[in-house]
Amino acid sequence: MSYVIDRRLNGKNKSTVNRQRFLRRYREHIKKAVEEAVSRRSITDMEHGEQISIPGRDIDEPVLHHGRGGKQTVVHPGNKEFTAGEHIPRPQGGGGGGAGRGKAGNSGEGMDEFVFQITQEEFLEFMFEDLELPNLVKRHLTGTDTFKTVRAGISSEGNPSRINIVRTLRSAHARRIALTGSSRAMLREAQAELARLKVEEPDNFTDIQALEIEIERLKARINRLPFLDTFDLKYNLLVKHPNPSSKAVMFCLMDVSGSMTQATKDVAKRFFILLYLFLKRNYERIEVVFIRHHTSAREVDEEEFFYSRETGGTIVSSALKLMQEIMSERYPANEWNIYAAQASDGDNWNDDSPICREILTKQIMPFVQYYTYVEITPREHQALWYEYERIGESFADTFAQQQLVSAGDIYPVFRELFQRRLAT
Repeated sequence: MSYVIDRRLNGKNKSTVNRQRFLRRYREHIKKAVEEAVSRRSITDMEHGEQISIPGRDIDEPVLHHGRGGKQTVVHPGNKEFTAGEHIPRPQGGGGGGAGRGKAGNSGEGMDEFVFQITQEEFLEFMFEDLELPNLVKRHLTGTDTFKTVRAGISSEGNPSRINIVRTLRSAHARRIALTGSSRAMLREAQAELARLKVEEPDNFTDIQALEIEIERLKARINRLPFLDTFDLKYNLLVKHPNPSSKAVMFCLMDVSGSMTQATKDVAKRFFILLYLFLKRNYERIEVVFIRHHTSAREVDEEEFFYSRETGGTIVSSALKLMQEIMSERYPANEWNIYAAQASDGDNWNDDSPICREILTKQIMPFVQYYTYVEITPREHQALWYEYERIGESFADTFAQQQLVSAGDIYPVFRELFQRRLAT
């Protein structure tokens, strides 16, 4: 077996361009592999890269070649099993499977699957493709720490790399015309007088010689003026303008009550980790408020939200009340885009579900851009789900709820909740 190694230097970004073209070509294979990877990964391994396998038959390139030419007569054997257009099933087991499965055989050929690695950035790009926070609007211009550079005319001072050649030459030409105007007028008069004397008074050598000396003096005076002066230099002026951005906050409400089993909590944590990665990657200016609740609710930091083992009974309204208080104190609705995501198993104190609906309907939903609720349970829905269905009837554009049965449902449900919507 021989290997060919291409050591030619790549052009600028050539490898990057080729890789992007390859990723676009096999986008469907990669998206499917990313979706499968998300469902089987652990919480701490959610944002790493991934190995992608593409069947060898899908990377074959068409080849043009010369046929045998001429007129050929071929007799093909017939068969009683297949007719034209039917697909022949793939042989079971070995014999060219190419994927390392099946038993050993003494015949057949095949091609191994093509395996390559996508980076963490590429993995996240495919994971969050076509997703966005719904109903995001520009309510307030934040700080001045993000800028965009825009052109602002011409300046007499600047960086040599930004010199404007056309405006510089135009300025130099205007300067020469202005400073040599009188000399050029005198030169034209002297030349006209010299021409007249040569025609009318050819023997007047004294005046002719004097005019020729004056003409040479005026020409030298004009030519002494520099073609380009530092005064003529003009530069493209670039200024930084503040880049308007939307202020947004995401409330993450997670049920950690005793009815939530360890497996259910793991699914909830994976959902919120996926949401957290999506927010941090796609939005530069967004704040995340973490709220854990059982019989009481507490605002916690990221570390405690995902790893604390505190538990207790279930009163969902405690989290909603705390969210409403934080909204009133720190996130006025006229300045902030407010979002919320709630995860629970649906198990709630008997009389608390109507209270949750009341709080959401009157104190939260009128001020939020989008509210999502995911119920993690393989059982029948409980009272909280049906109370939330009534909220969805009144706030169809800003409220959504979905059910999660297992970890494999997280990514499809997440894409359903945050799918980019066409503008209407």
